[in-house]
Amino acid sequence: MKYAVVTFGCRVNQADSLEIEGELRAMGAVGAAPSEADVVVVNTCSVTAAADQGARQTIRRVARDNPAARIVVTGCYATRAPGDLESLPQVARLVPNPRKEQLAAEIADAFGLTTAERFAGGDGPCGRGLEPGVAGRTALTLRVQTGCDERCSYCIIPSTRGAGRSKPLSMIRDAISRAADAGYREVVITGVHLGSYGRDLGDGTSLLSLTRLLAEWAGDMLFRLSSLEPMDCSLELVDLVAASLRLAPHFHLPLQHASDEMLAAMRRPYTLEGYRGLVDTIRKRMPHASIGSDVIVGFPGETDRHAALLVNYLDASPLTHVHVFPYSHRPGTEASAFDGVPPPPVVRVRAAAVRAAGDRLSRAFRAAQVGTTRRALVVDDGMAVVTDNYLKLWLDRPRVRNEWMDVQVTSETTARAGAAAPARTFVEEDSRVTANGAS
Repeated sequence: MKYAVVTFGCRVNQADSLEIEGELRAMGAVGAAPSEADVVVVNTCSVTAAADQGARQTIRRVARDNPAARIVVTGCYATRAPGDLESLPQVARLVPNPRKEQLAAEIADAFGLTTAERFAGGDGPCGRGLEPGVAGRTALTLRVQTGCDERCSYCIIPSTRGAGRSKPLSMIRDAISRAADAGYREVVITGVHLGSYGRDLGDGTSLLSLTRLLAEWAGDMLFRLSSLEPMDCSLELVDLVAASLRLAPHFHLPLQHASDEMLAAMRRPYTLEGYRGLVDTIRKRMPHASIGSDVIVGFPGETDRHAALLVNYLDASPLTHVHVFPYSHRPGTEASAFDGVPPPPVVRVRAAAVRAAGDRLSRAFRAAQVGTTRRALVVDDGMAVVTDNYLKLWLDRPRVRNEWMDVQVTSETTARAGAAAPARTFVEEDSRVTANGAS
């Protein structure tokens, strides 16, 4: 059987899709383009109305380009509003989030991964698991947690993902060991509410204990923490990242707005001053760290004054890149009943101003890195790298994909290929932090 997986949304969905692909490959299924696959999995997002629309358009396009395909729809949209999707062409199965972990088995049973395919000519599965390059990804995205117990007024995710649930540390350790055996050299650690990791386990496990496990990993692996809510990013965690060569100097800390009035309406449990103190501390401890953020534009009640506060803060902040999301009513959320949503033309103007501020931050960070030497992983076709501090740069000559190397940043978008970087062993871990605390 030939399969394809189309993914919408965040790193959590990307991690879920990789798990599905790994299970299908292990059963003997073969990856293919959506236009050629027997089964196409569409892993949906429902954070915004635009995400919903994109999923519907993709399903229709797959059905048009591949009339024989059986389409399986999963993810948050399939969980929130299955009636929107079940009547679309060639949708053969809807799998809500609570059943997503069994999706590969459901496909095998329903659509004919036969015994011959699963166990052809051997004592075990004939398929291959995940390896660098599957789904076009050199690094592995590993989900360690799902669900969310927060109640941001605009967010539909708690109702589509459920309460927070964490994987035990032993399970994560085993998954990383398998990733290392498969050849992965970088693992992105993600979750719906990553900062709540371990709270549901009842054994004292926490995000900090997970991060210590990563920092002490004996193999030559780099771990990148995905999005963290600001209230969950403790100074102890920042110090741990600053001190360990195993942990990428890269943070993603959603701000959502720079107006305390807007933050309160969003039910975000922090103030701008608290956020400012956190990111300023990270910049002081790690001058070369990447610090990304998310912001929402056009939230109900937002005025020109609120929008100006956001742009003014961004211009003065140490952030290095910003994702901008125009507010979208999500049925069933508290904010969907709020009045005062700015008119679409106003939202577009404000979003453009915020994106321009984000572009200025990104260019300034990239310019500041010119002349530095960073450890980087070769990705794509061997002509690009991603540095430990999250710069994607084009190389002056091709290298081997999935190779660690030291590169000299020669411009905002290019790097000079150096020698292959030597393996970093755990005993070297104390070398990042200097006497003054800079990386």
